[in-house]
Amino acid sequence: MKGSYLVSTEFNDNAFVINVPKIKFGMNISHEVGKDARSLGLKSVLIVVGPRISNSKQFNKILSPLDNAGIKYNIFDRVKTEPDDESLKKGYEDIKGMKIDGFISVGGGSTIDTAKILNLLYRYPRDIMDYINKPIGKGMIPEGELLPHIAIPTTAGTGSETTNVTIFDVEHIHVKTGISNPFIRPSLAIIDPLNTLTMPPKVTASTGLDVLNHAIESYTSHPYTARPPVVSPDERPVYSGSTPIGDLFGLQAIEWVHTYLRRAYADPLDIEARYYMAMAASIAGMGFGHVGVHIPHAMAYPIAGMIKGWHPEDYDFGYPISPHGISTAIPAAYVFRYLSNFVPEKFADVLSALGYDSDGLEPPEIGDAIFDYYMNLLHTLGIPDNLTDLNFTQSDLDKLVEGTLAQQRLLGLSPKKVDKADIELLFREAMGK
Repeated sequence: MKGSYLVSTEFNDNAFVINVPKIKFGMNISHEVGKDARSLGLKSVLIVVGPRISNSKQFNKILSPLDNAGIKYNIFDRVKTEPDDESLKKGYEDIKGMKIDGFISVGGGSTIDTAKILNLLYRYPRDIMDYINKPIGKGMIPEGELLPHIAIPTTAGTGSETTNVTIFDVEHIHVKTGISNPFIRPSLAIIDPLNTLTMPPKVTASTGLDVLNHAIESYTSHPYTARPPVVSPDERPVYSGSTPIGDLFGLQAIEWVHTYLRRAYADPLDIEARYYMAMAASIAGMGFGHVGVHIPHAMAYPIAGMIKGWHPEDYDFGYPISPHGISTAIPAAYVFRYLSNFVPEKFADVLSALGYDSDGLEPPEIGDAIFDYYMNLLHTLGIPDNLTDLNFTQSDLDKLVEGTLAQQRLLGLSPKKVDKADIELLFREAMGK
């Protein structure tokens, strides 16, 4: 497979692009945000923060350096966990009259993604559907750079602080999708592992599973040289397919999640585990941020968009929710078992990173071992291992398949070309009962 990166013909693209923000990583570095904001020329910012974090001592430790640096700020704390287009449009209406020269986001992926979209709509106002990825939206690219955005993650999972992608629900079609373009990524990511100590156990589990899925999906995506040639460099997609750099990041992230996720879940104050989970989330974000993800994420979007009666522990928001990491992890177990038959060498590497001896295993054995690993991990973390436990039934199958097939930007990165029959088979298996 490594030789596939050396292919260069008139029939394929032969380049990939990595766009990541400046990253500052370390213990207790959040207090440097005031100086960082001033170095970006910021004087009046909008702070986007989740409601749980906004009432914490943790948040006050971020406000104090801004006060000391003379940075004026307004606070937007109406962030919806797993945001949707309607809440984002309402948020933009609330801030569009403010005088803002930059954004600071403090929270998990939902918060950072909300800040990305508020920044986009504030800087270049349009109907949000104009920016949403094709074929659901028009996939338009903004005219230029957005306002500076400092992202301070308080979870270790989404990698949103490093990516050119933002994800949310489109309410009227009950599908999760997103916006991706070269300008939407934050300008600076301040990654302080101590900010993750307050994550509840199930949030730790879900976000950690998201890291694992990012890493495995990006590592097993088809190579970037499998894309057709582009007419112009400007048309090269944000998600390129697997690359040598993405492979390095992916395998290391898998190894760290294998070693530290259970520890972080079991003991929130395990500083070493929190440190390496934050590092894994960051490098997995840099990996999948240019490589992309494939079938599990494509299946996860309609799962999250169609959830109707499940209220997981530690996500008590008054409305049903399927957290993103859980939405991806349940189908991932079934997808990876299936795909192992087609690219066994890639999944053998994944299995090795998960602590197995994969030498001499046949493709079905590799797939079964990865499936068993996922089942054991989900059980250990107290996460359902099938969609029936999320209150889905066979009557939901057609809409789940339809919603997945709408995610062609992701499905096109699968190491095997998949069709409706493949996706239907995987959903039937994921129902579990």
